[in-house]
Amino acid sequence: MTTSDFEYPDEAGYPDGVGTLTQDQVVLIEEVNTGDHDPTITFFVTDNDTTSTYEAISGDTVIGGLTYEVASENRLVLIAAAVYPEYRGQGVATELIRRVLDDVRTRRVTVTILCPIVWAFIDHNPEYADLIDADLPGRRNARREE
Repeated sequence: MTTSDFEYPDEAGYPDGVGTLTQDQVVLIEEVNTGDHDPTITFFVTDNDTTSTYEAISGDTVIGGLTYEVASENRLVLIAAAVYPEYRGQGVATELIRRVLDDVRTRRVTVTILCPIVWAFIDHNPEYADLIDADLPGRRNARREE
């Protein structure tokens, strides 16, 4: 799967036929698609419920995060994953998403996914697909046929 397999609404919210991913999203999607490598940075993940963000923290520095919204007591909406540029390409995005989904599994809730990076991770790691809410899976637009 390549980043061109995704189609997302343009800035006005309408599908544009080619998809619009930011360069940051492209980099992180490529990271999660390159394989299951261990992160080269030691970090832990904490759920900052004040900001509704799972934060990746190395030492005392936030190096990335995955924002979410609590939709109900049984479902989270995963909105956007991000890793600061100086920490990209080192497995942080992949491991952050893995740890968040492991926490979701432990909490026995489902997810609705709005983040293309999380979708790419689950495509590459189908053992997490059971966490996607069957009734409200999230926004995943049709793939282009080429």
